[in-house]
Amino acid sequence: MHAAAQPEGILDGLFQSIDAMDAERFAAYLAEDGEFRFGSAPAVKGREAIGEAVQAFFDTISGLSHSVRRVWREDNSLAFEGEVCYRRVDGTEVVIPFVDVFELQGELIASYRIYIDITPLYAL
Repeated sequence: MHAAAQPEGILDGLFQSIDAMDAERFAAYLAEDGEFRFGSAPAVKGREAIGEAVQAFFDTISGLSHSVRRVWREDNSLAFEGEVCYRRVDGTEVVIPFVDVFELQGELIASYRIYIDITPLYAL
């Protein structure tokens, strides 16, 4: 990961909050009027609504962990790719690749888009 003084440094704390399944702490990384889109789901707007949507997702799994492989930055945009290991409620695990794109507003995320196909997570 990168030093905390760099915008990419938010990834450390952000992914710690996600992997801890702490939706409230996760939502604090987004601007009050931020937008969040997970895969093909409709975009969610506003920090509170984002926190609720993320918590609803967390309620469908028993755990997760992220591994970020590459990070790109251009002006106020940040993109990264990696893998996420989801632990299903039955205890089995599935690893899925993802790409995330942020539009930053100061030190907060104004737009957070996750490009992922989570079909394998819910496959029987």
